[in-house]
Amino acid sequence: MPSQCLPLVSKCTIFPAHKSNMGDLKLSVSDLPMLSCHYIQKGALFTRPPFPIYQLVTLLKTSLSQSLTHFPPLAGRLTTDSEGYVYIICNDAGVDFIHANGSHIHVRDVLGSIDVPQEVKRFFAFDQKVSYEGHFSPILAVQVTELADGVFIGCAVNHAVTDGTSFWNFFNTFAEISRGVRRISRTPDFRRDSVLISPAVLKLPAGGPKVSFSVDAPLRERIFSFSRESIQKLKSKTNNQKWELNIVELMGKQSNDPLKFPDEKSTPLTWFRNAISRESNYSTDQKAEISSFQSLCALLWRGITFARKLPASKTTTFRMAVNCRHRLEPKLEPLYFGNAIQSIPTFATAGDVLAKDLRWCAEQLNKNVQAHDNATVRKYIGDWEQDPRCFPLGNFDGAMITMGSSPRFPMYDNDFGWGRPTAIRSGRANKFDGKISAFPGRNGGGSVDLEVVLAPETMAALESDSEFMEFVSAY
Repeated sequence: MPSQCLPLVSKCTIFPAHKSNMGDLKLSVSDLPMLSCHYIQKGALFTRPPFPIYQLVTLLKTSLSQSLTHFPPLAGRLTTDSEGYVYIICNDAGVDFIHANGSHIHVRDVLGSIDVPQEVKRFFAFDQKVSYEGHFSPILAVQVTELADGVFIGCAVNHAVTDGTSFWNFFNTFAEISRGVRRISRTPDFRRDSVLISPAVLKLPAGGPKVSFSVDAPLRERIFSFSRESIQKLKSKTNNQKWELNIVELMGKQSNDPLKFPDEKSTPLTWFRNAISRESNYSTDQKAEISSFQSLCALLWRGITFARKLPASKTTTFRMAVNCRHRLEPKLEPLYFGNAIQSIPTFATAGDVLAKDLRWCAEQLNKNVQAHDNATVRKYIGDWEQDPRCFPLGNFDGAMITMGSSPRFPMYDNDFGWGRPTAIRSGRANKFDGKISAFPGRNGGGSVDLEVVLAPETMAALESDSEFMEFVSAY
């Protein structure tokens, strides 16, 4: 059931400060599949500003109006023409602005519990609204919730209109304008002239598509934090594991093979060191370095697979969302506005995930990410055009993990005039067993927070997994 709303102080429609002259924007092959997804719900927790709440609300309404002039699609609506093509009409219809009262909630209540409190879900408008509803509902809603000692600024935005890159560019701009910046630093690109704009038509059922997962399934949700030091340790373990195995192999060679030393300066110790050097160089040449994030994903893959107690023969899926802006040729602008993401699945049996080492799991992810080049992006587009469909979110076979968002998104680069956020949180949108979202850690410096959503029994087993919890830091 939808979460109960917090007491409403006020609600109004905010219009752009200046009329838009932007034409209709056709939804792309990356936008259209999101019509069956919930609106994105993301926001930031702040300490209480040093001025009255009514002044803050006035400031945010004014800056939101100004921000919308830079993002006309957010103030528009969706429409479907007679041929079945879906567009954003930039008609200045406006967005919802909500002021809610959460004065019984403290910042410590949001941060202090192990699981994400249910109260957080009430910080967002458009609870479980499906993106298709942008045909007759605002594309964006901003909710400002006053807390006992803080404030939460939450946005709900149509997922067929924005991906994470576009969403956080808007949020950053909103914050910039609120703190008095007159010239925004990151201008969005609204061009629709790439291969993503297709003649294919997505046929939708009467009344629009529905989400493809149960919204009533019992779930637990918590934040697992990984410090910079912890992630470096994990990355080192992942990248050195192959090298350590080679040492074992070399020790076997030394004990079983007759050694020949070319001169009196060579000794078993110098031979062994040189052999290790040659072997480690060979490994470096043959194996691409596993990134910190891929190492973290591999740890999660193993931990959740173990926690689910799957049969060894069961095929597991680790699905990662990747940004295609820089993968296409010609490249899209980094601030291309819209969805420019594709989902990369990596498959492996539960037996392999658990029996093979951490590096092996990370290598499977790494290979798929590295292979997702211009040709692969275009193949995904071609495949979709042959069979246009909405994106099926969920854990359909009990063995799927879906990683979304990114620790690279500038989530903490949001100062509305009195300091950076204390935390980033999300609503109930698009959450199911196995849905993971990656955020930059609130302490910065390369730390990462993972918002993990699992069945209660799976979460309990993951929390008891020493291999996984070894790398988890106190939040």
